Amino acid sequence: MSFTEPMGRQRADDYRSAMVSSDPLMDVAAGLDAEVAQYFLVSARCGCFMQAARSLNVRPTQLRKHLALLEEQLQRTLFRFQGSALTLSRDGQLFHAQLIAMAHERKLPVIEQPLIRLAVAQSILHDILGRDLVALLRRNASVRLEIISLDSDLSLQAVSADVVVWLASTESPLPGPSFAVSEPERLAPLEYLPHIAKRYSRVTARPVSLDDLADFLLVQWQHERPVESFRPWHDIVDQRLAGVVQLHSYELMLEMIRCSACIGLLPGYMGRFDRGLIALPGLFDQSMQRQVWMAVKRESAGCEQTRMIVDLIRNTFHERREWFDT
Repeated sequence: MSFTEPMGRQRADDYRSAMVSSDPLMDVAAGLDAEVAQYFLVSARCGCFMQAARSLNVRPTQLRKHLALLEEQLQRTLFRFQGSALTLSRDGQLFHAQLIAMAHERKLPVIEQPLIRLAVAQSILHDILGRDLVALLRRNASVRLEIISLDSDLSLQAVSADVVVWLASTESPLPGPSFAVSEPERLAPLEYLPHIAKRYSRVTARPVSLDDLADFLLVQWQHERPVESFRPWHDIVDQRLAGVVQLHSYELMLEMIRCSACIGLLPGYMGRFDRGLIALPGLFDQSMQRQVWMAVKRESAGCEQTRMIVDLIRNTFHERREWFDT
């Protein structure tokens, strides 16, 4: 049964009767804690305790505990299950009507969540932060979050966001965001190496010198062309008269390496992210490195939701610190 379907005449009469009676339901509703009232109303609206907990950003056990105490206080059963569907009992319907009427009388405002804009380097978003951001949204359905993928220094300069995670040199965060930010924070150093799919490369046939690359198709992500520290790799690609694929999609580049026997330049952690890929160290004399940086917009630094995102990012990099050992 939907909690928003039109009421029949008998149910409407029951609701009106409940409004004018001295039933304990009304007495409890009048003095009910606002948080508990919200727990009840959101559970009724969602028809699912798990979804209600996500919407409220609380633990399901915490939600159920408060609702159980409410039922104990009322000495009534407010919810029941019809098969796997959660519905309101008759007492629950009456209590729901009383709370809705009181909410309208008090004109309680809807609690608006601030919009948090998170801008992240495309490869970092895909490889490192994506899974934890999904987990955050599974726990907190009330968040207002805009996620922006950065694929170049130009997009970094053009963006305005509350939290920014980008790639730059290991010595300096520049070029960084164009707006006022907190002191940039180092998150992790990244070593870049050529990678190939294991299934296309037996140990005895893997390239061990630059000359050996001539027998393999190379794939180049075009958004990394301006990265000066990748010059050794760019020079090899530019010398090719054949056997080169140049792409503007990071995800497609990864797919080409996984499925087309290509060799491409990837962060050294990629073998941990995808067990089917393996690095090819020792091909270049020069080290190819970048640094992951994070900064917060100065005017957003005091926002609780912004701090939640910053803490998530820090924890993610801390938990994966072994990925970045060079």
